[in-house]
Amino acid sequence: MFDPTTLTGFHTWLSLIAIAAGFFVIPALLKGHMAPGWTGTFLSTAFATSATGFAFPFNGVLPSHIFGVVSLILIGLAGYGLYARMLEGAWRRIYAICVVIAHYLLCFVGVFQAFLKVPALKALAPTQSEPPFAIAQGLLFLVFAVLTWLCGRRFAAGPTVHA
Repeated sequence: MFDPTTLTGFHTWLSLIAIAAGFFVIPALLKGHMAPGWTGTFLSTAFATSATGFAFPFNGVLPSHIFGVVSLILIGLAGYGLYARMLEGAWRRIYAICVVIAHYLLCFVGVFQAFLKVPALKALAPTQSEPPFAIAQGLLFLVFAVLTWLCGRRFAAGPTVHA
């Protein structure tokens, strides 16, 4: 359907849009609210990013495939909680946690790709086993661990919102 260059560009743009939308969704969750337009954009582009990742040719299961499956499960649960369960009961917390973790996975891959493609970062960690890469990913993990906990608590305490 797509040549590899077109597929790569489409996949990359989807992921950048999903990452950007997530930066609007998470602050709303921290306040116990929804960001309806951004939420729909995030869920749809995050899902499409993970799904298009499986369109690339591959021989064997790679970590990117595992990330893709986990991401699709998280986005599926978030969508189910929002659209089918209307964020009732425990689905409020499940939704918030799934959204933040799905956003983390996108950002993790973004940092990974940045260290592969940005010359200055590649020079710091050419094999991605050097300390700068580990520090960047470690800090990203810590930030998202705190955000996941805070969003899970704060959004779960908010009022029921029907999508």
